[in-house]
Amino acid sequence: MDLFDNPKHRTYIILALLVISALFMFWIRIIPLLNLGNGDVFSLVQPDDPIYALRQIDLTLANFPNYAWFDPMTQFPVGSTVYWGPLLTYLCSCAAILVHATTPAQIITVSLFIPVLEAVIMVFVMYWLGKTVADWKTGLFAAFMIASVSGQFFFRSMYGSLYHHIGETLFSTLFCLLYLYTLLKAKKTKIVLADLSTYKEVLLFAVLSGIAFFVGILNIETIIVFALIAAIFTFVQAVVNHHRSISNLYLALVNTVVFGVVIIGLLLFGFKDPGIGLSTYSIGPVISYTLLIAATIFLYLLSDYLKERKKYYYIASLVAIAIIFAAILALIFPALFSDFTGGLVGFFGQAPIISTVEEDIPWSLAQAWGTFNFGLVLAAGGIILLLWQTFKKEEQGEVFVLIWSVVMLVCTIQRIKYEYYFAVNIALLSALCLGCAWNYGAGPVLSRLGLSSGSNEPGPKTGAAADEPARPERQKKGKGKGAKAKRDAHRENDIPAMVIFVGTVILAALFVITSVLANYVASSSDTQAINPDWQESLAWMANNTPDPGVNYYAIYDKSTFTYPNTSYGVMSWWDYGHLITYIAHRIPNANPFQAGVTGPDGAAAYFMATDESTADTILDHDGTRYVITDAEMDTGKFYAMATWYSLTNATSTPGSYQLSLMMPSQSNPNIYQSVMLNEPAYYSTMISRLHNYDGSMATAGSAYYVEYSDPSVTQTSLPELVNVKQMNASDAINAAAQYNQQAQPGYHAAALNVQFSSPITDIPALQHYRLIHESPTTVSSSNISTIQYVKIFEYVKGAHIKGSGIIDLPLVTNTGRNFAYRQTSVNGEFVVPYATTGNISGVHATGPYQIEGTGTTFNVSDAAVVQGLTIN
Repeated sequence: MDLFDNPKHRTYIILALLVISALFMFWIRIIPLLNLGNGDVFSLVQPDDPIYALRQIDLTLANFPNYAWFDPMTQFPVGSTVYWGPLLTYLCSCAAILVHATTPAQIITVSLFIPVLEAVIMVFVMYWLGKTVADWKTGLFAAFMIASVSGQFFFRSMYGSLYHHIGETLFSTLFCLLYLYTLLKAKKTKIVLADLSTYKEVLLFAVLSGIAFFVGILNIETIIVFALIAAIFTFVQAVVNHHRSISNLYLALVNTVVFGVVIIGLLLFGFKDPGIGLSTYSIGPVISYTLLIAATIFLYLLSDYLKERKKYYYIASLVAIAIIFAAILALIFPALFSDFTGGLVGFFGQAPIISTVEEDIPWSLAQAWGTFNFGLVLAAGGIILLLWQTFKKEEQGEVFVLIWSVVMLVCTIQRIKYEYYFAVNIALLSALCLGCAWNYGAGPVLSRLGLSSGSNEPGPKTGAAADEPARPERQKKGKGKGAKAKRDAHRENDIPAMVIFVGTVILAALFVITSVLANYVASSSDTQAINPDWQESLAWMANNTPDPGVNYYAIYDKSTFTYPNTSYGVMSWWDYGHLITYIAHRIPNANPFQAGVTGPDGAAAYFMATDESTADTILDHDGTRYVITDAEMDTGKFYAMATWYSLTNATSTPGSYQLSLMMPSQSNPNIYQSVMLNEPAYYSTMISRLHNYDGSMATAGSAYYVEYSDPSVTQTSLPELVNVKQMNASDAINAAAQYNQQAQPGYHAAALNVQFSSPITDIPALQHYRLIHESPTTVSSSNISTIQYVKIFEYVKGAHIKGSGIIDLPLVTNTGRNFAYRQTSVNGEFVVPYATTGNISGVHATGPYQIEGTGTTFNVSDAAVVQGLTIN
């Protein structure tokens, strides 16, 4: 460690270590690209938001430097307003222009480096932050920690993850660093408002803090949560300062300049939303920042006014004024008050649909340990250290870091995606713990190892004291047993410090090794992020369906835009909306903004509809021409669709389609496992009828007669299976009805099934949907049906054929799969969706329609199907 004792050498060594850490971060994040070889770089792009980021880059490059705040190529028939800022789009677009990237592959390749580089910059920001809060050693440890941390921070900065989230982390951390540095400098400065020279350096860093915050706003408005952190800190620190008879003038000055810069930036940038939402580019954030400035000035003036009074007058006055102000705001500006409280609930709270969005699910203890593992232990040590230093040193830096960490912890507990915020706090708190342990016990350990000639005296050293070179202890002359006993006692006193130091270093090493290994595995795993079946099917759609009449590369004004008559929507689950826009250049009805999902005409209502007329009404309202389904919607994502639908239809609950039961394991009856079984209503939903049966009729076969008890009876988390027997579906329905008539309280019976393609009741055919394409991958194959991964259907009027009975049409798909479309007549008529002539490619008929049991056949033209003509 002697090398670090020389300030000149230390600077070069620190810089070298930071560069090595940055290069390591860069390398481990671009492993997917290094492993790609000659593959398609688009396959590395993560679905959902990164796909839409590519769409925005396409638009911006085609119209540079203009940015599209409205996009008619999604959420038909209304279009979507873009609610995040242009920073990521401009960074990617400028990078593409700078390196002359023109082809889609080149643009994607360049753009995917931006989040990686944002993460790399965090190494240097974390060093400065750690040094500001404590010392250079803590800064180094913070840089090492952020370079190693896994979870959402790594995933969203890995090559292929074109998210704006790492920009959020970078600029919010940079703001916190500059804001904290400004506060520390301001508190030590004797400010005379009339004399600018007394605080010009404070003003400089306050302006830089405001710029960092504003750049974060240009990325996305959710950075407003850091204004909340600043507000909480300001209130706490003002109360503490008043109690300690310290003037709050510096707080008023710093907040006025910082958020004054932000307000000016927003006014120059302009409002993109006519409302007052706090998470949009509206006047709402400006009002909030103005109130924050006014509140800080008020805190200073009130403290100055009450400085000669009893200390508790200040906090009592603030509580009373806060209650009165909230009441006045709620009465005079109810919309602003509602938006503010609603924003807090929305950001920190939970909603039923949250469990269906992977990135918004609550953070469990197991997930926390899986991401941060031993870093949680180190972070806990960092919090204890901060609390101890807060009471001992009475410094404000520790207070700010504590408040910042607590707010981010609450955010992350509510939504797992905010790990990318909390990773900074974990890294900083862990570094503080490790830095303190190093200052306390490194000397004795290193001295015994012969690696340092510094002092062996244990004890915490922080700040400037920790940066001073260790001075050799002046040795006293001593002879005999007395001197030896003194040295032995000195060594024994070192033992606790050495144990603490070694234990902390072991924890830090375990954290780094575990996290790095997890990151390496994640980045080295399968590089195919975009599902190839979706990619193939949407490429087919782009080439084989009518152009919707909207220029993909044009920017439109929302106030003047109207869709041409040739436009139409594509119905699918919201997860796939951006893929439809970017790959197929078609307009989805729903998208990953969770737009077009709820309501009586949303995607959830459509796919959960159990009668065709209701589904048709939704498509007519939404102007939909095509429907795309996949195996996940039919199975794993079905619960999500049911949950979203239950928000629209109060009589529907997710459990009305499927039932989860606890049952004994076959290998060990004492161990219970959960199993999900389908109820009769599942098979009647549009998603099941389309994807499982290709819109054809399906007859009931066998089912399971199941008896089960309520959780309240068995004290389990789910209903427990009591008895099960496989039998004919109709017999199972009758047996369940008979059991339920005389069942004991808490016990029930139902007819259920495991197979997704085996209905419990007869399912009628769909009259207005024809399969036009399916992807090559077979998901399941049985004697009942063969199911491909992705299917595309066209919504048509259907040709009318007079007759009674069951009509049958043999078909073959583009993959060579043979199936039959069968339909039972209704009121002496068939309404059929397939043509038998004129189409020999893709999905096509291999013969005429035939009424079963008769020799009567019919040929149907495509015009008859599209126009709804009657076949004679």
